[in-house]
Amino acid sequence: MTLKRCFDPVVDDRTRLLVLGSLPGDKSLAVQEYYGNRQNKFWELVGEVIGADLRAMSYSARLATLRAHGIGLWDVVAEAHRKGSLDSQIRERNDNDLLGLLARHPGITAIAFNGGTAGRLGLKVLGDAALNYRIVALPSSSPAHTMRYADKAAQWQALRLMLAGAGGGISNEGLDADE
Repeated sequence: MTLKRCFDPVVDDRTRLLVLGSLPGDKSLAVQEYYGNRQNKFWELVGEVIGADLRAMSYSARLATLRAHGIGLWDVVAEAHRKGSLDSQIRERNDNDLLGLLARHPGITAIAFNGGTAGRLGLKVLGDAALNYRIVALPSSSPAHTMRYADKAAQWQALRLMLAGAGGGISNEGLDADE
């Protein structure tokens, strides 16, 4: 199995909401872009939340637009051996220092997990510190997660509340979802 590494975090002093995936898939790694697989609906889902056609933008413009809206990106897994792109194939993983990142960016008050694996692993990494954040587990934007797009989009609208500072607590709704 090939050792795969995540990308650097996309965060700055404006970041209020951190969206955490598990580990980039092969297509994302090949193009060196978060959610670089055109079949992944991440950019469409977040675009609906913030009212921007992110897919039509260049990658650098997408990231700048996320940052302007207070949204950051990273992954729970720093590196792992994985054949293919499925989260179920992640082996011998090393996790990112989520607590360190959060300490360096105290403006982050909310965390969204993109998919069940990111949620389960991320909550373990955060431990008791998770209680200090508004957390939501979302259905995976991956094409491997076969929920209807409209149903995914409805659940991803929870990010609007998180960006507005409303809501609270941990929602486990997406934690049992298949990747």
